[in-house]
Amino acid sequence: MHYTKKIQNNMKIGIDCRLWYETGVGRYIRNLVLQLSEIDTKNEYILFFRKEEYESVPLPGENFRKVLADIRWHTFDEQKEFKKILEEQKLDLVHFPYFSYPISYKGKFVITIHDLIIDHFSTGKASTLFAPLYFLKQVGYKFVLKNAIAHSQKIIAVSGATKQEIIDHYHPQPEKVSITPEGIDQKFETQEKIDVPEKYFLYVGNVYPHKNVLRLIEAFAAVQKTHAEVHLILVGKEDYFSKKLEKEIQQRQFSNILFYKHTTDSQLSYMYHHAIALVAPSLMEGFGLPALEAMHHKCLVLCSEIPSFLEVCGESAVYFDPYNKENIAKTLMIAYNHEVTHINQKKEAGVKRAKTFSWKKMAQLTYSLYESCFSTSA
Repeated sequence: MHYTKKIQNNMKIGIDCRLWYETGVGRYIRNLVLQLSEIDTKNEYILFFRKEEYESVPLPGENFRKVLADIRWHTFDEQKEFKKILEEQKLDLVHFPYFSYPISYKGKFVITIHDLIIDHFSTGKASTLFAPLYFLKQVGYKFVLKNAIAHSQKIIAVSGATKQEIIDHYHPQPEKVSITPEGIDQKFETQEKIDVPEKYFLYVGNVYPHKNVLRLIEAFAAVQKTHAEVHLILVGKEDYFSKKLEKEIQQRQFSNILFYKHTTDSQLSYMYHHAIALVAPSLMEGFGLPALEAMHHKCLVLCSEIPSFLEVCGESAVYFDPYNKENIAKTLMIAYNHEVTHINQKKEAGVKRAKTFSWKKMAQLTYSLYESCFSTSA
């Protein structure tokens, strides 16, 4: 049989941008839209925003249009009202860059799954909800995710580790899942000086339980007992979990731990450049963007020996057992005393490795997936 590839011209593609200002997924969405505007002037893109983003985010190109969808994710309105908004646009394809979507939507769509962390760390400790409500949320999450995996045209994973998790847990055909690794923001090319201690370890991200930050703090406290001048800086937004962690730090009288909650990308760039090392103690990650950003800035990376970090950092990082507080403390001490073997070579290798990742490459792969949804055989 002879196969001919047929692509529908001038597609009308919707992108769910309701998480635009969120960390993690928001950074992914922002870079996807920016890069698509530079590589595709043919197709029409409809960007669905909540009210704040709808009013503040400029359109990146003439073939982009905004539609108001002031509906929060994980809600009944998302299932009913957002579906109506999508259907009104008569889209050829929708990209949901997060697993939450209207499950009764019948149009073609692709979905990005960033991780399956909640499948592994599904205790109430990771939620602000009471146990019965959290259980219902868990059931709803898995129901929506299973539907997304079953009915999407394509599934996007941000790493090989996440792809394997999706296949192992939900059993789609492997060829249905494609990997589009993340990249480095252009905003990191400039630095803005910020007041920081002379010697500090850096942590970047939220402090959800799977991030393992409390164990990092306990390990740091052991180092700080003999090195009173060293600090640990935690960069991330303020939320329920960060407030809870701050209270615990105060109650246990840990010292030299600083929270930076409103840091710009250019300030974070400065912090990467001047840190002893970035420390990433997560028990699980979908990708590990701060580790990639640190390597880009020639910052030594100390991280958990887990699949996603091994995939992103290769031999450029120093690994530790994230469940072993003593092992974390030992690794911090080695970095502080510059006892890491070939430390400069690791930093140089990290810079080189970081260059192999880019948001442009991610967008190009994603655009190819969009087109493949309209490929037919004849």
